[in-house]
Amino acid sequence: MPSSPTVVRRIDRPDPELVKAASQYGVATLHEAARRRGLMVDIHPVVAGTRVCGPAVTSLNHAGDNLMLHAAVEVCEPGDVLVVATLSPSTHGMFGELLATQCRAQEIAGVVLDAGVRDRRELQDMSFPVWSRAISAAGTVKATPGWVNVPVTCGSALVNPGDLVVADDDGVTVIPAAEVAAVVEAARLREEREAANRARFQAGELSLDVSNLRPLLERLGVTYS
Repeated sequence: MPSSPTVVRRIDRPDPELVKAASQYGVATLHEAARRRGLMVDIHPVVAGTRVCGPAVTSLNHAGDNLMLHAAVEVCEPGDVLVVATLSPSTHGMFGELLATQCRAQEIAGVVLDAGVRDRRELQDMSFPVWSRAISAAGTVKATPGWVNVPVTCGSALVNPGDLVVADDDGVTVIPAAEVAAVVEAARLREEREAANRARFQAGELSLDVSNLRPLLERLGVTYS
């Protein structure tokens, strides 16, 4: 990361066809397909029923200061997901209806914050996709410079600029850009297996048998009385 405050304008993004392919799958499927890596902790949907899948543009801010969030909006391209982190823990309401209006006009897919948001009702009325750590009316200042498009930690997950961010009602997961193709293929195979299992469950079979769990119970010493 540059030692002095910097806005990196140009980043590498995954192939749009890979992004489109990944968008077919939910967070839970992709997280499992990525060997259970990349899931953000304690980052929750603000607007239920929305989902996004797009390259990350990152914004690293000082707690209680959203100056670099504003700077990051300028360098986002249509379909990007803006990932907002802070240098120290913060629940300030760093994002609200006016910024969402600006993001929508710029065709930003959604915003993920390891901080707080405000104007929840307005965001819900707009159906603008946002995930955050907190809901808070606490305001922010615009006084301290930070960074745009540097590696950040959001919800305890490492996010590099250009990584693929996928978010839905189950939460948010991040897939390193170099691994997107492999994770998408693993997700496809997982969905095929689940479809086959679903058909067996609908026919009345039990997961104990479909997943061959009875021998495991026996090895673990589980008895029936």
